[in-house]
Amino acid sequence: MNAKVLIAENEFEEANNLRSMLEKAGYVVCGIARSVKTAKELVHQEKPELVLLDISLSGKLTGIDLAKDLKEQNIAFLYLFDSSTEAILTAANATQPDGFLIKPFRENDLLITLEIARHRHEHGLESQYRREAFFQTELQKSISSPVEWKQKLLNIGRVFQPFFPFDFLAAAFSATEEITFKGLSFLRIGLDEYQTIEGDQLSVITAMPRQQLELLRAGDFRSPVARIYMGEEFKKIRQTPSIRKLFIDKFQLESHLTLPVHLSSGEMFNFNLFSRRPDAYTKEHIARFGRIQQAVAESLDAILPRDTLRHRDSSDKPKMTAVAESGSGPMKSGFEGIIGKSQLLLHVFDQIAQVAPSDTSVLILGESGTGKEMIAGCVHNLSPRKSERLVKVNCAAIPPTLIESELFGHEKGAFTGSVDKRIGKFELADNGTIFLDEIGEMPLDLQVKLLHVLQDREIERIGAKAPIKVDVRIIAATNRSLEKEVAGGRFRLDLYYRLNVFPISLPPLRERKEDIAELSRYFISVYNRKTGKRIAGLAEKALKNLVGYDWPGNIRELEHLIERCVLLEKGTVIQNIPAGWFNDIGPAAGELRIKTIQEVERDHILSVLKKCKGKIWGPGAAAELLNIPPTTLRSKMKKLGIEREYIK
Repeated sequence: MNAKVLIAENEFEEANNLRSMLEKAGYVVCGIARSVKTAKELVHQEKPELVLLDISLSGKLTGIDLAKDLKEQNIAFLYLFDSSTEAILTAANATQPDGFLIKPFRENDLLITLEIARHRHEHGLESQYRREAFFQTELQKSISSPVEWKQKLLNIGRVFQPFFPFDFLAAAFSATEEITFKGLSFLRIGLDEYQTIEGDQLSVITAMPRQQLELLRAGDFRSPVARIYMGEEFKKIRQTPSIRKLFIDKFQLESHLTLPVHLSSGEMFNFNLFSRRPDAYTKEHIARFGRIQQAVAESLDAILPRDTLRHRDSSDKPKMTAVAESGSGPMKSGFEGIIGKSQLLLHVFDQIAQVAPSDTSVLILGESGTGKEMIAGCVHNLSPRKSERLVKVNCAAIPPTLIESELFGHEKGAFTGSVDKRIGKFELADNGTIFLDEIGEMPLDLQVKLLHVLQDREIERIGAKAPIKVDVRIIAATNRSLEKEVAGGRFRLDLYYRLNVFPISLPPLRERKEDIAELSRYFISVYNRKTGKRIAGLAEKALKNLVGYDWPGNIRELEHLIERCVLLEKGTVIQNIPAGWFNDIGPAAGELRIKTIQEVERDHILSVLKKCKGKIWGPGAAAELLNIPPTTLRSKMKKLGIEREYIK
């Protein structure tokens, strides 16, 4: 029997056409709803397996509002689009639909998309069950290691990290006179490094007497159920003195998730997770915890020493340690070459570790110079395809007339000049991964063919008589806002949704300035080896200048600057930044002198691009005025950190 489908569509004629096509194919249409209210009633009565959902419905509520309810009830749904704005796309994407259809569509498109949506939804559930089974396996490993119970509690925190991300974790029993254990806290300081805070050390860190801390802890509210604190709820915590407010203020935290665990003894143990991101937690985290909390309770029952907790151990001395032992808990690897420990970068590492083992398409978003290619390499190296090829393609560097041949290949004699058969990048990446950099530059006609590859897993060489099946994982990257490109008609909506399954946003260097010192040391060591010099580091004034700059070219610009500093420095410490580098920062951070040749070239290219309104190819375009090939201009733009948003 085919699935039961609900149609939520405002237009009467379109809704009836959909009903006709679905019933002809054997689907059971359980109703048509023109408003969110009617749709909710039908969902409650009929329990459909899938909902076709138009964004525009009658009344104040939209299809996006209904989608949130469907997501909570674990009902598959796909959107029906006719036109869209950037804001609508962003909101719709946040609901994680199982598919989408662009009006008008053919009957065959409808049926194929429905099958894909059902398959994706079912396999999404399977993936969820596999991840939760993996969580329970790792949980068992974490408590089986021959270490003391406090280390085992940290190991449990390590297992939590990919599933319930946190920057600070406070673990303790609910306040009771019988239990003298006052809790442990873990502050994340690296990829798999945590600072353990216990005993009087919290008093030292916060400069607050222990007795006052005890009062704050005893008076703090502990929810008996899992609960998220964000937005206004989070602000309320900050308004009243409490141990949670103390944590929030001291460690600059922005959101909070409390996970209470009911132990077999009847006591309640609390995991209080905090993040520096204001939107770190969702209802999915609470639902996930509901499914695995029994395993967590059994693990805690196994490791917590009951007698020790009820009697203060006089030998227990307060301490604070940084823990990063490789054998003490689950470790993540594969991030070699990526320098930094900022919280924004650690979040990126968590996302990589989460998505890498699957075959899910990944979309890497970030400004030019933020390291998108390196992140793509990490995803590949942590995946089951790591022994196969990672094929890299820069879509911006290939002329539009050649990109189809470059990606899909061609047969001998397929067009003038094709004297030999060419194997395309997708064929080369078979069983491996293809990285499509600057995907936003891909011409619209080729976007259609890429969509075909994503849907059917097959390519067709130019001039070939039959398609070729390929098994390729796709990682794409762009420095553009694809939502704006879709709204402007420059990027296909259906391709956007195919690629945007798992987006990873890379922070610009100006938002992770705490990593500048470590990055600078790394680049100094690199160029020491290349030049044979022995530069020991940066003077305090030079480092202050680096931190005060906004880095429009991001890490690539920092690397170029350090290379230049190493070449120019005559001593063993870099004392000054080359003249004219910091034209955009104030006099306190750097001196304003003449521009470098590189900066003059950048300004000249920008002025020509603005004159040509951003046009690079063709008659009267920037490449022609500059008298250089368009591919060379593209390369120079990338090297100099020139992006489309600068050309206005």
